[in-house]
Amino acid sequence: MNRSPYKTTLQNKLWLVQTDTTVGFLSQDAARLARLKERPSDKPFVLVTASFKTLKTLCRIPKIHKRQVRRSKKTTFAYANAKAVRVVKDTHHASFIKPFEWFYSTSANEKSLAYSEAFAFLKSDIIVETAEGLYEGEASRIYRLGRAAKKRMR
Repeated sequence: MNRSPYKTTLQNKLWLVQTDTTVGFLSQDAARLARLKERPSDKPFVLVTASFKTLKTLCRIPKIHKRQVRRSKKTTFAYANAKAVRVVKDTHHASFIKPFEWFYSTSANEKSLAYSEAFAFLKSDIIVETAEGLYEGEASRIYRLGRAAKKRMR
């Protein structure tokens, strides 16, 4: 894949953005997010993408669940390969993600605390704010998909 040096330097930054669900940190550097959130490095983050083509490169969707994955909004699905992926359909957030293909995502708060604008602004490298501003919304639903069954996790 032909990547420009400009894009490569930006993808390792810590972005503060209004996601489709709540205000969050995005980065392609999972280790940096783990240090920031003070969580074990082996605990995975949710991946967000704006493309089903990218989703297909990240995981295999069980055939029985393909329609639900395509039609769901603000829903994260955990797959058999231990990756949890959300396809963003919100136009503002999706247009931000598309050039980068995917990001690791987490809420923009300190470990086990509510959102603090001061903390989020201090820790982020780049702040992306829309006309609506940054606001704490409802977290996405999470489902674990098996070969035939699905289980709600959040």
